[in-house]
Amino acid sequence: MSAIATPKVVKTVLHEPKDHTLTLLEHPAPRPTSSQYLIRVYSTTFTAGELEWPEPNALKNPIPGFDLAGEVIHTPNSTPPEGVSWFPTGARVYGLTSFSRHGNARSITVAEHSELHEIPDGMDLNTAASIPLSALTAWQALFVHAGLKPIADANSDKRVLVTAASGGVGIWVTQLASWAGAIVVGTCSSKNADFVKSLGADRVLDYTTQNLSAFIQEDPARQFDIIIDCVGGKTLEEAWTLVKENGFITSIALPPDLKKPSTGVNVGVKSKWFIVEPSGEQLGELGELIQHKTIKPQVDSIWSLEQYQQAWNRVKNGHVSGKVVIQVGT
Repeated sequence: MSAIATPKVVKTVLHEPKDHTLTLLEHPAPRPTSSQYLIRVYSTTFTAGELEWPEPNALKNPIPGFDLAGEVIHTPNSTPPEGVSWFPTGARVYGLTSFSRHGNARSITVAEHSELHEIPDGMDLNTAASIPLSALTAWQALFVHAGLKPIADANSDKRVLVTAASGGVGIWVTQLASWAGAIVVGTCSSKNADFVKSLGADRVLDYTTQNLSAFIQEDPARQFDIIIDCVGGKTLEEAWTLVKENGFITSIALPPDLKKPSTGVNVGVKSKWFIVEPSGEQLGELGELIQHKTIKPQVDSIWSLEQYQQAWNRVKNGHVSGKVVIQVGT
């Protein structure tokens, strides 16, 4: 690791788990382990519900913001594994960092090589920060857990329902399922219908006026092979009854089995509750699709680090389209 001087304290947003308040202050700079990069943070994001996630809250005064886009300022002080080359000092990288460590709402952070990928050419850092957590969640839901093939137009026999298709994860599920060739139905409000269609949805249902169960009852052939729920609650409970025999359901809101109804569920329907895992390799796959304009990120709004509270209020109040980005550096 090069001997570049780094500050002893850095601007940091801290979370107080007792009352879920956020505070901006000067805080000791992180010290990387021998396998970690030190990164100057340009941007991070806030994600709905993250202040209540149990893993970060096991830390004292956890730091939020697990998306990361920035510049390598120190490389790991160890020999890379066989077949791996460290990103050089000055490399622009992005990634999702582990929930077991502090997040990235600070001007300098640390990350493991496996969590990172170089930012695609021509992509700005605010856009890059909007991608990892939400896009990786969608990728893993569809291609790791639901069994879709991550190949263009390879799943034309599959029907996929995405609830809250205009939300932070929903936009990625919609685009990736469409790219993979599935027939995609998305739910959203009427004001976002054209936007969700532009993402590749074959049909859009207005959740405020259209009933999903009635939609299926009109034509049972409309049942879904895969449902990716981004809402929870009664929507998730209803979704169980819309999956065809031997189909699959998951939710990013809560474990699906908690809302499984006692009747009306087809035989062989499988469910999965998962926590998204960092993956620089999968980010590489996503980056190629973005570079080819096959899929596109969606930034809801950009705030400075000093506007952390306004940014969090924007997330907490809901109905955002895409990710709320916090620009930490310049």
